[in-house]
Amino acid sequence: MRASLSALERYDRSAEAAAAQVMRHYSTSFSLATRLLQPQVRTDIRNLYAMVRTADEIVDAGLPPHDAAALLDAYEATVRAAHTQRFHADPIVHAYALSARRCGFEDAHVARFFASMRCDLTRTAHTQASFDEYVCGSAEVIGLLCLSAFYSGRPYPPELDDGARRLGAAFQKINFLRDLHEDTTELGRAYFPTVPDPARLTEPQKQELIADIRADLKVARAATARLPRGSRTGVAAATALFSELTDRLAATPAADITHTRVSVPPGRKAILISRAAVEAL
Repeated sequence: MRASLSALERYDRSAEAAAAQVMRHYSTSFSLATRLLQPQVRTDIRNLYAMVRTADEIVDAGLPPHDAAALLDAYEATVRAAHTQRFHADPIVHAYALSARRCGFEDAHVARFFASMRCDLTRTAHTQASFDEYVCGSAEVIGLLCLSAFYSGRPYPPELDDGARRLGAAFQKINFLRDLHEDTTELGRAYFPTVPDPARLTEPQKQELIADIRADLKVARAATARLPRGSRTGVAAATALFSELTDRLAATPAADITHTRVSVPPGRKAILISRAAVEAL
């Protein structure tokens, strides 16, 4: 029989439970998909997600830009040094540090992520170059960090990099399209450089975005088949959910997307996850 947990181990578990709660609160799709991951991988992905979500909330909270920038700078410094310290009073940082040590998250990826978050404090519209840079930092490097979690810090085939980056990019672009109204009216941001006026999204503009997303998903699916079995099913499930969302956005008139948020019903999500799990195996 295993000895009882130490005080520090109890705090570890409590911090990881807090990170899991953050994911459940903010994303039912990702939360459902992570249930198909091997237990340790699931914990590490949730710990990573909670840190990323916290940074995102700092820039979206509506604080004065100077205050938000100061908070983000402080949070970045804490996160990037988190792995060097065994205990953190912030449970989300503590949980992230556990995974950062276990998975060997690359500091350059984390720095690039925070650079994109900082961009949201100053930039309200994008050129193609700035959009590509933003998506790389906000999503593609997260895909690379997930690879480190899938392989528990062990070396992985470098050819998986492109699939991970493209999957992260696809998820980000899908969310941009789905949240077009909120980003425009509440946050004052226009992400897509090909849609200069998000309030007047046209059908050709929408279909061009959909085609770009589907191209990313196609590359990502090919790479998913090469992931370790303990990770493959969860990634396949998440991809299936976002592919369904892409199809629903494609079928929704552009004018409707400018004022409604398209989603996948819970029952349909359950079917897609079950099907993806079977196909991945």
